[in-house]
Amino acid sequence: MKKICFISSCGGHLMELKQLFPIAKGYQYYIVTEKNEVTKNEIKSGKSYFLFQQERRNWKFIFIFLFNICKSLYILARERPTHIFTTGAGAVFPTCLMGKIIGARIVYIESFAKINSKSMTGKLIYLFADRFYVQWKEMLKVYPKALYYGPVY
Repeated sequence: MKKICFISSCGGHLMELKQLFPIAKGYQYYIVTEKNEVTKNEIKSGKSYFLFQQERRNWKFIFIFLFNICKSLYILARERPTHIFTTGAGAVFPTCLMGKIIGARIVYIESFAKINSKSMTGKLIYLFADRFYVQWKEMLKVYPKALYYGPVY
């Protein structure tokens, strides 16, 4: 049985990821995102896990980032997904990397905001993703092995 992990940071990344939730119909799934006022009220369907919100301008960033990585890996070990869908940022990279190591298929969707340059998370996950999607045709020049099917919205 397929088990899907949807993981992203909050904000626009999560809004894009939510567009993919219908593909989980008929499968087990869970959601991992950062907790804030919006997300705790926004994510009401399915099993969900919350990480601390990361702000790079905050001096506590490195501690929060390391905690989130540890928590993400704990969730990954507990849930053992067969597929990981992500739109990026935050603690996504370590989850995808470890997921790949344990045999999960990685599906990455580059941010809609990226029209002609790579995101940091995209650069890293492009190296091992099973499917890598872009939302603009122009991005096929940036990621030649990517797939384009238009925006998720």
